[in-house]
Amino acid sequence: MNIRDVRLAILGTGNMGEAVLAGALRAGITPAHATATARRPERAAALEERFRCATTADNVAAVRDADVVVVAVKPKDVAALLTQVGDALAPGTVVVSVAAGLSASFFEDRLHPRQPVVRVMPNTPAAIGAGMSALSRGTTASDDDVALVQEILSGTGQVVEVPEAYQAAAGALAGSGPAYMFYVVDALAEAGVAVGLTRAMSTQLAVQTMLGSARLLAETGEHPALARERVSSPGGTTVQGLRALDEAGVRAAFIAAVEAARDRTLEIAAELGG
Repeated sequence: MNIRDVRLAILGTGNMGEAVLAGALRAGITPAHATATARRPERAAALEERFRCATTADNVAAVRDADVVVVAVKPKDVAALLTQVGDALAPGTVVVSVAAGLSASFFEDRLHPRQPVVRVMPNTPAAIGAGMSALSRGTTASDDDVALVQEILSGTGQVVEVPEAYQAAAGALAGSGPAYMFYVVDALAEAGVAVGLTRAMSTQLAVQTMLGSARLLAETGEHPALARERVSSPGGTTVQGLRALDEAGVRAAFIAAVEAARDRTLEIAAELGG
């Protein structure tokens, strides 16, 4: 199916739902074929003005003619939503979950048999087309279903398919990762102020340093350890800075952060029966 002919419904237009909608339109979904649900009239008006898509407060109406339905409501609200819209979904409609912690089987158990389900964990840079999404297929999703979802998500950034057993880990790294990066930029900016820079200058230096470093790794494909060594002259300033980070346990703290986020994802799944 040509992506311009795909009819897309986004159920839930918080930050992630809106990011997926923006990316889908960027990927080639026709605005006239996109419907987003919003409970508040002012939110619906804002979405219509920005994206030129249709909006509705009626989830059933949104999914009735859709080829792909993205479920972007809070995890605790998913079960009730699936009960509400299940009978309105056509058998071949692909259901895409961006609800953290909920497995593909959580959806499959609540929908018609053989309803294609694809589980995705995007991250917030998806809003500007620079995201990283981890995708896992359910038991009945075909290669064509997965390819269609990947094409729709291509407008949000990069997409990688992972076995569902690794979704919690991927989400803990890439899904929560932007918060860790913002944390690092904020810390670097504070450090700049501590050594005498203005806050504006320090923030600019930190942001561009993060951006440039990431681009360098992406474009060269070099291992981060080798790239780090290129900046670290023997006995130089950077080596001393890295030593301070190691002594403070920064590397171990990042590992602990990813493990904690993964564990919380698994806890949410257990709490919701996912």
